Amino acid sequence: MFEEFGTVHRVNLVTDRDTGKARGFGFVEMTDDAAGNQAIAAINGRNMDGRALNVNEARPKENHGGGGYRGNGGGRQSRW
Repeated sequence: MFEEFGTVHRVNLVTDRDTGKARGFGFVEMTDDAAGNQAIAAINGRNMDGRALNVNEARPKENHGGGGYRGNGGGRQSRW
């Protein structure tokens, strides 16, 4: 769906760590910011399997203490 707007660099579908089932959202990283903006504008609100998609630019995760590693990737990332 995102490839019609440009090159998709990476996709991460988020799954439940206990069940392995999809949690209903994921991240799409595109190589070009303009293409990412076009994809967000065109896909946000689009109907898929009877549900409206909510597509927006990913925001940094808030730090609530605790440890963990967050990698640093390049390009534009959209949450859907």
